[in-house]
Amino acid sequence: MASRVAIIGAGIGGLASAALLAARGCDVTVIEKAPQPGGKARQLIVDGASVDAGPTVFTLRDVFESIFAECGADLSEYVTVRRASVIARHAWDADRQLDLHADPARSEEAIGDFAGAEAAAGFRKFRAEAARIHGILDQPMMRGSKVSWPLPLMWRIGLWRMGDLLAIRPYESMWKVLGEHFADQRLRQLFARYSTYCGSSPFETPATLMLVAHVEAQGVWLIDGGMSALAGALMRLAQMHGAKFRFGTGAALIEAAQGRASGVILSTGERIGADAVIANADPEALAAGRFGPLAAMAVSSHGPRKRSLSAMVWLAHTRTGGFPLQRHNVLFSGDYPREFANIAGGAPPADPSVYVCAQDREGGADVLPGQRERLQIIVNAPANGDIHSYSDEEKAQCTLAMRRSLQRCGLELEQDFPHTLLTPNAFESFLPATGGAIYGRASHGWAASFLRQGTRTRIPGLYCAGGSTHPGAGVPMAALSGRLATQAVLQDLVSMRKSHPVATAGGMSMRSATADATA
Repeated sequence: MASRVAIIGAGIGGLASAALLAARGCDVTVIEKAPQPGGKARQLIVDGASVDAGPTVFTLRDVFESIFAECGADLSEYVTVRRASVIARHAWDADRQLDLHADPARSEEAIGDFAGAEAAAGFRKFRAEAARIHGILDQPMMRGSKVSWPLPLMWRIGLWRMGDLLAIRPYESMWKVLGEHFADQRLRQLFARYSTYCGSSPFETPATLMLVAHVEAQGVWLIDGGMSALAGALMRLAQMHGAKFRFGTGAALIEAAQGRASGVILSTGERIGADAVIANADPEALAAGRFGPLAAMAVSSHGPRKRSLSAMVWLAHTRTGGFPLQRHNVLFSGDYPREFANIAGGAPPADPSVYVCAQDREGGADVLPGQRERLQIIVNAPANGDIHSYSDEEKAQCTLAMRRSLQRCGLELEQDFPHTLLTPNAFESFLPATGGAIYGRASHGWAASFLRQGTRTRIPGLYCAGGSTHPGAGVPMAALSGRLATQAVLQDLVSMRKSHPVATAGGMSMRSATADATA
């Protein structure tokens, strides 16, 4: 009889697990409250247009190629993926832009033209250091199971490689170390933004996270249909191997029998029996009892003070003018420390840096004059969506501040541009018990990466996956978490069959007070 696995949540981590486990003969059921797969990788309708409302930057394509290959398929047969020639366009004012290119030699030349030969030399040194950090940690930590510091990590890296352990620079902030490479504060700010990829401040994030720059330099890819198309492809891959999907129904309770997770009770009262349960949800939701008392005991809460960033996100369908948009654009403020001080004080920045994803552009002028285009516009914000209700006045103030930042760099939107604004309140509703923190635990301090929730929990048979668990935030990291969950489930099921009778259905369970909480 095939082992039964219930997966709560059809985000990227849950979808990767579903495909890999189904391909290995498991009887997989995925439970998802939304009507479609993807989790954060979703689209919302604005002014009749489907706008990506979640992650937009696709890197580490090889992670997905490997998952599809292990399931007997080819990624290219499911989605159309092209490499972006420009990684991102950056600006601080309306006079000049600075592009980072897929070709690092072109990036170096562009930086030299922008800020001089010394800056280009600093970029070379920065690239080398980021690549070394990535090379040290890629297999032992990013693609391996959770490990603690320092001896277990030393063992994986190689006990003879003490120099490598020091080279990852865990005790120095990203902002400080970037100052060693770039005297030009604009470039320091540009590369410091990679800390926000995991929802963190560059002033508190260890320099280790400079490896994100190397990940992006390996390739940024464009997917026809956006990230939700990738989610749909993973779902079809899982279904090809027999995985079942239950959409529009939340998980209310994780239950146990004989000391192991044994199934999931749906919000309808129906029971899905399982030999293993994977929670593709933020661990904070488990710790808060959103899936019942058993799940609350399975993980620890990191608490509100250690939450990652939330965001103010405008999903827009609008005419634009002035600034020559690429697919990915970052329009910086002149005072980065002040931005993060505002957020630490519990408010969105008064003068924010703004990320703009122009979803209809690939190489520049891809939109006809006067034609509306789809934009996702992001400003970092505090994860206080559970304790503060954003008023209409505050939303208007944030919109005005965002537009001022765009105008400073020459980008104009329609006066009354059609849009939907997502606040930390909306993200708290979507990601319960997080305050709207989009990336799980913040990567602040040397120990943060080692304290992130791992794949296994305190309850045998209950596992975690998703961007809020190890190895971290982002679409490829979420997929890697799904792979790690798959490996743990298969290892434990084999071990259980060898040494214990298979857990039977039933057992005592209690319905949570928040029984209608979702995946």
